[in-house]
Amino acid sequence: MMKIDPMMPLRGTQAIFSILVLGLMAYVSSWWTSHWRQMPPAQVSFLIFVPVWSLVTLVPIFLIPLKFNHLMSSAGFRWGLIALDALTMLFWFAGFVALAVFLNGRICFGQVCDVARAGAAFGGLSWAVSAAAFGYGTYLATTAEKRRVPAVHKPEVVRSSFV
Repeated sequence: MMKIDPMMPLRGTQAIFSILVLGLMAYVSSWWTSHWRQMPPAQVSFLIFVPVWSLVTLVPIFLIPLKFNHLMSSAGFRWGLIALDALTMLFWFAGFVALAVFLNGRICFGQVCDVARAGAAFGGLSWAVSAAAFGYGTYLATTAEKRRVPAVHKPEVVRSSFV
């Protein structure tokens, strides 16, 4: 039976939430530009950028451990992927908080406001999933040396003192 890496469901959830938030925020942006005839607020645009960033960074974060496992023996690659996870987590946090604050101070009603609120809520969930992936990835990176199995086991040689 195949053992499932616990990070794969997290990565899949990240991808699904990213696509969902991207669709919601694209709708809000499209409505804003057609209704107000001006650029959407920066908060909405940032929550379009963050899912795109997340999907782009999921490619190396997913493929390097899966297809190029030999690179994971290098601490530089492990910590580079952790840095990508950390940056993605910070982007999600900044994006959903900025949109929630923006929506809180406005008189907002109708379908577009519900979609924007849903985008902020799913942005918060995306941040939580990214934080979990970052935490677990950091744990794996810090304990990688302890879990490493030596490639070749050298038997101990007992020397006797025969003259």
